[in-house]
Amino acid sequence: MKIGVVQTRPFKGDILQNIESHVRLVELAAAGRAEVIVFPELSITGYEPELASQLATTVDDVRLDIFETLSERYSMTIGVGVPTIGGAGVQITEIIFEPGQPRQGYSKRYLHGDEGPFFVCGEKAVFLKGNRIALAICYELSVPAHSEEAHREGAEIYLVSVAKTKAGMEGAAVTLADVARRYSMTVLVSNCVGRCDNSECGGGSAVWNREGKLLAQLDDMSEGILVLDTVTGEVVTSSDHAYESH
Repeated sequence: MKIGVVQTRPFKGDILQNIESHVRLVELAAAGRAEVIVFPELSITGYEPELASQLATTVDDVRLDIFETLSERYSMTIGVGVPTIGGAGVQITEIIFEPGQPRQGYSKRYLHGDEGPFFVCGEKAVFLKGNRIALAICYELSVPAHSEEAHREGAEIYLVSVAKTKAGMEGAAVTLADVARRYSMTVLVSNCVGRCDNSECGGGSAVWNREGKLLAQLDDMSEGILVLDTVTGEVVTSSDHAYESH
């Protein structure tokens, strides 16, 4: 399987412009033959908690239909980040588009304390490709029970979407390498660059193998994609104009 993480530079609160940017990056991932890709946390709006209630929508939002079309066209599973209306309030959700399947949402089940005024927790885990891929969103990677559950359910890949500063990403990298080693899971993380929630996101989207070895990492300034071939262990880094193998 070829599985990828996308690093984006969000446009604050601009859903349509972010969708346009996502489409461009999906096309780039398709050129790299990715079968599964995920975008950063709340990628369609940018990570903007104070705007989330105004921007929140539903899994079935017709503005997102383009991802269903692209999923079918490229036989690709695509995960995008969206604030959704659900339960008792707004949730941080990754909407999943799979070929031939109804779209579904994975809503963040463990919130950071700072998120409490703006969001409510999701309720259930979501796995892809049978139980091979476990999804995680940002703070969840720091909650041991989350990765423990993924391992217990038989996940081989821990696929994480975040919106973190450079310092936050450095801490997350240590945790994710440990998760990879502890549970013998391949780990991938997708972060963004540029302004989010009045701070600078630090990029550094990355891939670790089952031994916790860092295979590839993007910089802290540019959009791009990492695509891992889970059979060969090769990682391809792509930008708008080029591919590079590791």
